[in-house]
Parts: sequence; C-alpha cells; structure tokens
Amino acid sequence: MKEISVDEFDKLQGGTYVLIDTRDENLRSYGMISGALIFDPDNDEEDICDLISRIPRDRKLVFYCEVGRRTREIDEQTLPSGYEYYSLEGGYIGYVRSRMADADKMAQKQHRAEESIRKKFHKKIFSPFAKACKTYRLIEEGDRIAVCISGGKDSMLMAKLFQEIQRHRKCSFDLVFLVMDPGYNRDNRALIESNARALGIPVTIFESDIFDAVDNIENSPCYICARMRRGFLYSKAKELGCNKIALGHHYDDVIETILMGMLYGAQIQTMMPKLHSTNFEGMELIRPMYLVRERDICAWRDHNELHFLQCACHFTDTCSTCHEDGTTSSKRLEIKKLIAELKKNNPFIEYNIFSSVENVNLDTVIAYKKDGVRHHFLDEY
Repeated sequence: MKEISVDEFDKLQGGTYVLIDTRDENLRSYGMISGALIFDPDNDEEDICDLISRIPRDRKLVFYCEVGRRTREIDEQTLPSGYEYYSLEGGYIGYVRSRMADADKMAQKQHRAEESIRKKFHKKIFSPFAKACKTYRLIEEGDRIAVCISGGKDSMLMAKLFQEIQRHRKCSFDLVFLVMDPGYNRDNRALIESNARALGIPVTIFESDIFDAVDNIENSPCYICARMRRGFLYSKAKELGCNKIALGHHYDDVIETILMGMLYGAQIQTMMPKLHSTNFEGMELIRPMYLVRERDICAWRDHNELHFLQCACHFTDTCSTCHEDGTTSSKRLEIKKLIAELKKNNPFIEYNIFSSVENVNLDTVIAYKKDGVRHHFLDEY
C-alpha cells in the first residue's frame, strides 16, 4: 500500500479523505485520531468490503496502525476496487509526534492540564489520589520518591498529581521523575520526551537492553519483561537516593487483578497499595493511583487532547500489546468485558470486587498462606 506522510496528509482537505484505524481495541482505548473509522483487518472479507463500500468513491482512504508498519503491508488486492488507498507514514505515533512540535501549544497544554486537575477533575482524580496517599500512608516526611513513567496515560497523570500534591506543602518530600528506555524505537521514545516537555515534567531517562533480552523468550515474555523492568527501576531509584518507587496502577487494575487471580491463577490475591521490596533493602513500592478510576483518567486525557504511549516493545510494534504487570491485553480485555457485563445487572459490582479482599473471613477459608507458610483450617479444627 502506498504511504502518505503526515505533512502530505495535512494538505488534504477534510472532505477528500477518510481516516481508518486498524489497531486493536486495547490500543484504541489509549487514543484515536479524531473522526477515524474502526477497521479490523482480521474480520471477514465480507465485513471489510461492506464497511468500505459505504464510503463515497471520491474519498481517499488513509489507513493507520500504531507505527505504520502493519498498514503498509495490507494487500490492496483484497480490498474493493475503485478507491485510492494510503498508509499513514509513522502511524498513530507519527501523527501524534507531529502535533507536539509547536512550543506555544505545548506551553498551553501544561497550563490546561494542571488547571483541569485543580478544577474540573479535582473531585474525581485529585481527591482519590490524595485519599489513597493518606489512607495507606504512601507519602511520608523526608521521602524521596521515584515516580516511574512508562509513557502511558496513567503514569503521566500520576506525575502531574505528584507535582500538584507537592505544591500543597503539607509534607516535605522530593520527587525524581524516572523514565527507563528498555529499547524503545526512536518514535516511541520521542513521543515520551515530547509529552514530558508539554506537561512540564522534568524526566530523568536511563537506558537498558530489556527488550532485546526478552526477544527470544518463548514462554511468558511479558511477565519476565515486567519483572526485569521493576528490578531496573528499583536499582536506578536507589542509586539516585530514592527510598520509594511509585507506579501508576489504578482502581480498575486492582479489581481486574483480583478476578484474574481467581479465574486464571486459582488464587485469591490483590494488587497491594504499597509493599516492601524483597531484593532492594530499604525500598518500597507505592501505588498512589489506587483509588482513581480509569474512566476518569481517560476523560482527563481526552479533555486535554493528549496522546500517550501504551507499550512499545518489539512485540507491540506490530500493534499487539501487553500490560505493565506482564499480563497480556487479551486477558485484561476479557476481564474488563466480564466486569462491564456483570455491572449491567449490579451497578455495585466494581466496588464489591474491590471490597472483597478487605472483608476476608478466615473462619470460612479452607486454606491460606502467610509469609510463605500454608495454613489449613484442619490445623486448628
């Protein structure tokens, strides 16, 4: 398929083209180009032809994926004839990068993003962030916290919330905004750097070769990648004098993890708001987004017209994706859909899942583990 650069695309008049997004559902949830149609190349040929046939033939059809590789390889012979087909060079990432080049607009983005946290999203985002920090005692006097930024919406918003809560000066603590480059391609790293500049986040970037190291691992590469990334972040944070690292997991991550543990791992466990490192003495991991809902994070992102990275390893270059804790997007997405379906009949389902691990009655549990030791109800029966 012929490529069209972002500059050439910008010269087209709005009524002469149709944008078509070919990415999977999980990637689309992290942002789309405004006005794009959704097109899944894996659908039946009949469905694809039906979608395209409803588009006027005088329109140029511009397909985009995450980085421009997948759409470039689409065979036009499988598509209806009579149309001009193009692949957007650089894909979604390239398009977003082109929108981050204006310095004046970047300054406006920072101001608008910060203003929205203080006003429009104060109740739904800042208040639960502050509540989690207070309830679970995540921030303490004299802390030096490494705010770990992956480039996604969650960690970028977390960084802004830390800046905001530090501004209140109720507790004296230091921040280091830490970005690890585990082998990003040039475009993905540039997107992280431009977003950080636009939002006024002074990031410290260090490099590792994690993506190359897991490339040839066949079993559970995402899990191993996540574990390695965690170790590198702990190590660098400690080197920089930090006693805590902060990750951007939110409320929805917590309830999804609870269900995934039950359905896929045959265990009852949760994602803790904080925990001590077992390999790095004196270090803690904290999750200050613990009470923030993902829908509100997305609303903040869209309100401020921001576009973020999700995952950018060699696997995701082809528009597949994984999650920060090492689980695949397909499992996460399956659980998200299950929760959404259950919520139709019970609007309190999410709260009930979250609260279930706070209301464990050990008198009714067959067996449990404490400090690695297995206990059975017959031990004391």
